[in-house]
Amino acid sequence: MIYDLIIIGGGTAGAAGAVYAARKQLKTLIITTDFGGQSTVSSDIQNWIGTPSISGNDLAGNLKKHILAYADNIVDIKEGEKVTAIKNNDGIFSVTTDQKNVYQSKTILIAAGSSRRKITVPGADRLEHKGITYCASCDGPLFAGQDVAVIGGGNAGFETAAQLLAYCNSVTILHHGDAFKADPIIVEKVLKNPKMKALLNAETVEIYGETFVEGIKYKPARPSVWSGGTGDKKTGEIHDLKVKGIFVEIGQIPNTDFAKGLVDLDEYNRIKIDPWTQKTSTPGIWAAGDCTTVLYHQNNIAAGDAVKALENIYLYLHARTP
Repeated sequence: MIYDLIIIGGGTAGAAGAVYAARKQLKTLIITTDFGGQSTVSSDIQNWIGTPSISGNDLAGNLKKHILAYADNIVDIKEGEKVTAIKNNDGIFSVTTDQKNVYQSKTILIAAGSSRRKITVPGADRLEHKGITYCASCDGPLFAGQDVAVIGGGNAGFETAAQLLAYCNSVTILHHGDAFKADPIIVEKVLKNPKMKALLNAETVEIYGETFVEGIKYKPARPSVWSGGTGDKKTGEIHDLKVKGIFVEIGQIPNTDFAKGLVDLDEYNRIKIDPWTQKTSTPGIWAAGDCTTVLYHQNNIAAGDAVKALENIYLYLHARTP
């Protein structure tokens, strides 16, 4: 069988794409290891439009239910499989999975998402979801009135800090480098807030707490004088920062290994897209969600981008738009 469309990924982008594919009567296969993507790590998502509060696991279940409600004989689901390779055979794509299955399609929507780069210091595994979180938009309001920390000094770290300032008593950014990686205008604007603190050359060495996060221990990352902190880093003295929440922003790893050599990627291995249509550099392949060069990583944005892609895919198949 040659499908009209194969969707890779079962997060909000993949699910939205599958629902719209079903509504447009495109014979579709969705391939995913599981549903929900990164959302499953959140115990309380409060920004999924139309739903004031929902757990990540419940959201994942709802995504699958929505697809099944429309699937009928239009959308096939292969859950528990991971795409390992895609080949372009004169406009017909062959998709291979880790189960050695091969599926063919006229078009592809890559919605494989990304994985958060995890912090690996002592205490991090034990306290994940117990004060350590990787999503300020999802979990920020849970820390209203608390002192929190952000680990990471890039744009994502400062944007996270800016969001947290709306809820939290204080926000402290810890960055291991000598200078923040975020755009200077963002750094300047965020640090003007009296509730903000920032530490350069601060290497996190431990996250501690009994049943929930109680604080961070950090030390000089290299010999120099702290910016925003106290003491000379040559001493190597370990310092203690009392916080109730820790938001980690040390980068994401796009799930795009299978797409290398197939579509154009940026320096971070994100799929380059046309933001108007979600097209990639390869005709017949679209991409949406966190695996792309989209500016913001949000469930609602990922879903909307996938819908945009489906509108374009339908026209490509039925009107052969350029």
